[in-house]
Amino acid sequence: MLEIAFIRQNADVVRQAIANKRLSLDLDELLGADKTRRDAIGALDVKRARKNQIAALIPKATKEERPVLIEEGKQVKADIERLEPVLKEATLKYDDLMLKVPSIPRPEVPIGKGEEDNVEIRKVGTKRSFSFKARDHVELMTMHAMVNWDGPRKFAGGRSYALTGTGALLEVAVTRLAIDLLVSRGLTLVIPPVMVKEKAMTGTGFFPLGREEAYAITADELYLVGTSEVPLVSLHAEDTLEASQLPIRYAGMSPCFRREAGAHGKDTRGLYRVHQFTKIEQVVFCLPDEAVAEKEHYTLLGNAEAILEQLEIPYRVALACTGEIGLGQTRKHEVESWMPGRDAYSETHSCSTLGDFQARRSNIRLRMPDGSLAWPYTLNNTAIASPRILIPLLENHQSEDGSITLPKALVPYMNGVEVLKPKS
Repeated sequence: MLEIAFIRQNADVVRQAIANKRLSLDLDELLGADKTRRDAIGALDVKRARKNQIAALIPKATKEERPVLIEEGKQVKADIERLEPVLKEATLKYDDLMLKVPSIPRPEVPIGKGEEDNVEIRKVGTKRSFSFKARDHVELMTMHAMVNWDGPRKFAGGRSYALTGTGALLEVAVTRLAIDLLVSRGLTLVIPPVMVKEKAMTGTGFFPLGREEAYAITADELYLVGTSEVPLVSLHAEDTLEASQLPIRYAGMSPCFRREAGAHGKDTRGLYRVHQFTKIEQVVFCLPDEAVAEKEHYTLLGNAEAILEQLEIPYRVALACTGEIGLGQTRKHEVESWMPGRDAYSETHSCSTLGDFQARRSNIRLRMPDGSLAWPYTLNNTAIASPRILIPLLENHQSEDGSITLPKALVPYMNGVEVLKPKS
């Protein structure tokens, strides 16, 4: 969330950010609501001050003065009653529009419409060349009885699944591998609530624009989160942190839920796009300094890459263009793992810097060493998300007979098993 003073003084910059992020927001409408709100506040302050003056003057007034003051008092009261709804309406409109104002992308972010305009930074690992017809993850998981495809869809609907046997063990294994790496690098593991109030979704920037993606528990006015970023940031909502506490680095483990409302008919085969998944999310609070935030950003990105390297999965890193970064993000890198079954690098991780966007919305203050108050910066990055990560894991390590040779780093987490043999 940007300060309104910044928006007024830099309207053209904000307009450009709105256009570059491909958002639908009329900035003139916001500035109009802001002016109406400020004018109403000013007028009300004048009328209320006069009302108090009249109340103080009447007891001391002469017989001739008193009726005039009483009549003026009635008019002032009527003016206040007329202005209060104007202020209320303008404030509601102003607050709603302010929540839709994007952060300003960093200068290095390329301008573009979609993922085709992302800029590749590097490729790591070599795409495997198969001497046989490679199977996709659906075939492999079926051969290994790793997933029940049909049962869950009978009682839970489309995009549902149940990991079974080795499939379930693999999810636990990759999750634990990621946790151990992050904890060894100084992150604090948190298992947070996944049902949150609307203010948590709004505070972290997932509402109002992402409301259609969230599952609502209407009876309790709660929402299921699509990432533990929401509760991890919200842990400090309304808090005043001390500069000496920073950086705070969390690794959140949680089930996640997304309606995939805009993906009807897209990626329906297999486990690439599902409604429920398990994710380890990295979240950082740091000092409001771009150099500090940049260092934290690349540290988080390095953690994700280290996990992929341990899993021996080829991947590429791309700097996301303006059309691919969200409302609050000022910089985002996408990490795409090579998936032979899709014959493509496909997103498995994203690393984002949000500046003070979430701190302002969640009212997270920061007391600096000189006693002044500021807003901390927040960042986040996927460490691992399953079952999507199982797709490249299985497809890249398959053999002609359908067996899976596990990467060495994963073997201890699979009770020493090095090769998974198909059931059929």
